[in-house]
Amino acid sequence: MNKMTLKDFDYNGKKVLVRCDFNVPMKDGVITDDQRIVASIPTIKYLLDQNCAIILMSHLGRPKGVSNPKFSLEAVSKRLSELLNQEVEFLDDDQVVSDDVKAKVKELKPGQIALLQNTRFRAEETKCGEEFSKDLASLADFYVNDAFGTSHRAHASNVGVSGYLPSALGLLVQKEVDIMGKAIKDPERPFVAILGGAKVSDKIGVIENLLNLVDKIIIVGAMANTFLKAQGKNLGKSLVEDDKLDIAKDLLDKAKAKNIEILLPKDLVVAKEMENDAESKTVSVDEIESDYMALDIGNKTLDAIENALKDAKTVVWNGPAGVFEMDNFNKGTFGIAKFLANLDAITIIGGGDSAAAVEKAGLKDKITHVSTGGGASLELLEGKELPGIKAIKDK
Repeated sequence: MNKMTLKDFDYNGKKVLVRCDFNVPMKDGVITDDQRIVASIPTIKYLLDQNCAIILMSHLGRPKGVSNPKFSLEAVSKRLSELLNQEVEFLDDDQVVSDDVKAKVKELKPGQIALLQNTRFRAEETKCGEEFSKDLASLADFYVNDAFGTSHRAHASNVGVSGYLPSALGLLVQKEVDIMGKAIKDPERPFVAILGGAKVSDKIGVIENLLNLVDKIIIVGAMANTFLKAQGKNLGKSLVEDDKLDIAKDLLDKAKAKNIEILLPKDLVVAKEMENDAESKTVSVDEIESDYMALDIGNKTLDAIENALKDAKTVVWNGPAGVFEMDNFNKGTFGIAKFLANLDAITIIGGGDSAAAVEKAGLKDKITHVSTGGGASLELLEGKELPGIKAIKDK
């Protein structure tokens, strides 16, 4: 993929509009995890060195097209100011772009930074509205997409605006596309995918695409329950997608036909309730009693996963192995994170819960690449082109 990148333009004395992903978790107006803000710093610093004025924009949460103080980006502007050690002016306006905002942006000097209010305060944002796209574009001379986490959406602030300005991929998006892109198109082999999380339905397309790319697929988490039930096993009260049993069976048959190993759990940690202090035990997948539910993978499964990974050269992991938010059911997820951290391989974690788990296990630095976008990285694994990246012109 050869798209225009940050380094392909001269920004000296100009204004640059940058779409970031500041969709950070908040509790009572306080940011609880600033990783996404930190991830935007390299692009912002690069632009500061180019002697231009920077206008940042992002969405936060789902305000559904109306202004709502609960979803204001004010806290983000304060955190950014601290991280950059310089003021990031917050242009708090319910219209996001108004005559007042346009006037303030006009006054920005090279080296200064402003942040617009939540782009989703405007209903046209998610509909990729032309007028809003033009309003945003009118603020600057260039546009940079540095929000990988929303690149799978065609919105005004990423796809719409790129039609009206010379546009480039930011450093973060470029890194995501390069690393994920190479893993999918030209992986070092053996190439192993680990898929977890709750639903098979979210990952049908991913599995179908991966069957043409990988050497092995390891399936864990609640989605493994559906595959196990498709093999005729009793899963008790475990979370199972009964309407997806035929699809699971079909995927297992396809893998067999292509001679690709699908590794499913051999044993599971089960309890009667989904509570951290519920009494739990580890049982074989053939021995789950009807009033128990699977909440994690057991040690035999972990051993099998370690064995399946030992000679891997590329590993992509998306989705936890159990209810890792509860300390008594996080051993499977943290175990996988440890295996990946110790592998001599390219290890890629596809955002979302797996990224949170690696962070929680303190192993993020030992992973080749932790993606900043769960949904976007899944769509790449599915073989789809992301609208926010497609919209940037080729070189």
